[in-house]
Amino acid sequence: MERRSPLLAYFAAALVGAVLVYIASAGLDPYILSIIAFIGINVILAVSLNITNGFTGLFSLGHPAFMTVGGYVTAILTLPAARKPHLLPDLPAWLAQMNWPFLPALVAGGLCAALVAAVVGFPVLRLRGHYLAVATLGLIFIIQGLATNLDGYTRGALGLNGLPELTNLWWVYGWMLLTLYVCWKLKHSSLGRTMLAIRENELAAACLGVKITRTRILSFALGAFFAGVAGGLWAHLVTLVTPTSFTFLFAFQLVVMVVLGGTGSITGAALIAAILTVATELLHPVEEAVGLYGSSQLLLAVAVLLVLIYRPKGLFGTAEPDLFAWIGKWQGRQQTHSGSKRQREV
Repeated sequence: MERRSPLLAYFAAALVGAVLVYIASAGLDPYILSIIAFIGINVILAVSLNITNGFTGLFSLGHPAFMTVGGYVTAILTLPAARKPHLLPDLPAWLAQMNWPFLPALVAGGLCAALVAAVVGFPVLRLRGHYLAVATLGLIFIIQGLATNLDGYTRGALGLNGLPELTNLWWVYGWMLLTLYVCWKLKHSSLGRTMLAIRENELAAACLGVKITRTRILSFALGAFFAGVAGGLWAHLVTLVTPTSFTFLFAFQLVVMVVLGGTGSITGAALIAAILTVATELLHPVEEAVGLYGSSQLLLAVAVLLVLIYRPKGLFGTAEPDLFAWIGKWQGRQQTHSGSKRQREV
């Protein structure tokens, strides 16, 4: 059978998704739309974390820190110039007079997050395993502390509220598509194979001439860019960003999405991110009715334990499912079933 182009399949899926987004935007109530938007944002976060944790084999918990940087930068750039002198009196005059459109502000937020990741990455990424996890977890508290104490720039613990509600399904869907495409192309490129080689055997990769530190920092910064963009989308969806909007608990939830989906699997990370977001939302009324608050986190922990015991590589491992192969197998089974049925009738 002729090999179909992955790019063609991607554009076909993107077109179908655009139609579904149009239908949802026209016919669903704001609460359901917000849940769908959170699904898209979590997909962006899980897939981008997969670049660092899945492709390169780093154990980073720093995504909430990069979301905080991206959220604040985007919020400051999109705030109306008339409100900035009152809310943020220490802002430079040139920045206080700016009122950027949403897209450049999101890109700026992502670039600032990537810059922080690159600067922090030089000392931090020399660590390994749980030492790296603790260091990136500490980055969350450092960024939260800066956001709390620089109240002339960030409004301190009060945060920035009343942000313009700029995020909608189209913005989330567009950035989700871009994240999936970039990660897919990266995984199947020479750079992606270099990252996978570092994850599998760092010493062997170094002996073959792979620049270990440079590749690690690049993966760390690229994941941080999309995390910063997701932070900006989140802030302008809920119209609020505070120093504690993105906590270390959220960092563990993102890691769980990557582990359950399969470390290195883009499809698995995206699918599990969507499932866990919906499941968490559906369990909230159950928690309130029963009075067992936090039971959703308990169920999540049990699910992780079961996956680690019975399927340690996650849902898909490092592989990506071939949709066309699945369709071909399903059609083959249907044809076989129809042929057997006709033979019995004869």
